Amino acid sequence: MNDVPPLAEGYEISADPARLDAGRVHRWLSTDTYWALGREREKQDRAIAGSLNFGVYDTASGEQVAYARVVTDLATFAWLCDVYVDPAVRGKGIGTSLVAAVRDHLLPHGLRRILLATQDAHGVYEKIGFEALEEPDRWMALIFAKLGVA
Repeated sequence: MNDVPPLAEGYEISADPARLDAGRVHRWLSTDTYWALGREREKQDRAIAGSLNFGVYDTASGEQVAYARVVTDLATFAWLCDVYVDPAVRGKGIGTSLVAAVRDHLLPHGLRRILLATQDAHGVYEKIGFEALEEPDRWMALIFAKLGVA
């Protein structure tokens, strides 16, 4: 397993859904990401409800500073998505530690793979063990927007 530096002092990671600041997560994703720009709050709340969610929290204030969401059956497959680190705490390795914690949380379930898509953070994920698909031509996607369906 790839070596990942420990989470920066003063922060903790939790998968407890009761700790999530859903309003903050929605604000981050809907206003400051290329993949979820304009996402409606109701849709984000449904995504949270149907997923395994991880947060990083400032131990002094309890404030959430990062988020990651996993869509999974906890048996064969997982999709890591909506990974976000608040700009105020970027550069401390929080994103890398968060993704490593997600990987380590899923490891005992015996999944065959965890997939993700990223436009610009390949280096973060490579530190955790992610790599480009060996046979991308085997993968397909059904994109409803291209079919005229939202």
